[in-house]
Amino acid sequence: MNGGLGRIFKEHPDRRYIMFGGKGGLGKTTFSAATAYYLAQQGHRVLVFSVDPQASLSDIFQRDIFGKGPVEILPNLYAQEIDADKRIKAYQEEIRKKIFDMYGFDKIPDEIESYIQAAAAEPAMEESAIFDEVVDIVVAGNYDYYIYDLVPLGHALYYLSMASVYDEWIERITKLREDMRQYEEMAAAIGKDKELEEDMILKELQYIKHRISTSSGILTDREKTAFFFVIIPEEMILIDTQKAAQLFAKFNVPLSGYVVNRVIPESLASQDIPEYLRNRLQMQKGYLKKIQELFGNEVLAQVPEFERDITGLPMIQKMAEAMFGTGR
Repeated sequence: MNGGLGRIFKEHPDRRYIMFGGKGGLGKTTFSAATAYYLAQQGHRVLVFSVDPQASLSDIFQRDIFGKGPVEILPNLYAQEIDADKRIKAYQEEIRKKIFDMYGFDKIPDEIESYIQAAAAEPAMEESAIFDEVVDIVVAGNYDYYIYDLVPLGHALYYLSMASVYDEWIERITKLREDMRQYEEMAAAIGKDKELEEDMILKELQYIKHRISTSSGILTDREKTAFFFVIIPEEMILIDTQKAAQLFAKFNVPLSGYVVNRVIPESLASQDIPEYLRNRLQMQKGYLKKIQELFGNEVLAQVPEFERDITGLPMIQKMAEAMFGTGR
């Protein structure tokens, strides 16, 4: 069974955007790091990046990478944690610059500065900043593979829906701007400078729309994107995953399969082990059977419970071998 993940990559070489999703704490970040390691070892240039504000790639790679852009971990392997606060500050400076350029102010009026500061405190601003950074990363096209370390399920759905929400918003704003231009061009008082200003605004809106449509097109492209659910053999996780899979389908996210994590080796049953562990093994057996009934051939790998946390390159290598097999 553990050859399934490697087979997916071999059979679909154009799937260059890889995502692991699931509830928090199941091993998504670990799988993302291990997959990036595996692909880099195959000679591909790979970027693994986190869209989770509570990112932990730094912990797994044992490197301080937060907010530093793409950091080379190994030849071909790069990791990045997005600093949303830094991106938001860049937004604010960009807005100030545009106000200076467009209106020639010597100083940003206090009421506008207050608005700029308040906008940065909006609850969705952090996710928006991260989303925009992801668009930058993807549109640049500097890597063979992009591994998304997604946030937990609820937030991931929000993230995946942002592309369509932004696209619709930009469409409406662009239409409104075009309508305004038509009316203003008919007015006798319209001046050349104003017309150029309107053209600049329209151009910017169309640029944003292009970036968003490029990113959203990737997220729903079955030829280019692979989305894997991470599950563990527990009742509530299976129930939540089934519900999430239905929700993800509404966004046309191409589901490529399931990876089962934290499987206690059955070989322990023949050893002298505590009674509670024997009970866990028996319970796990039932859930693994249920997983097979629910997902069948879509289960691509079963990854064992490791004796210690997956941190540092030696453990990441062990995880990659457990996911993809050795010598593949």
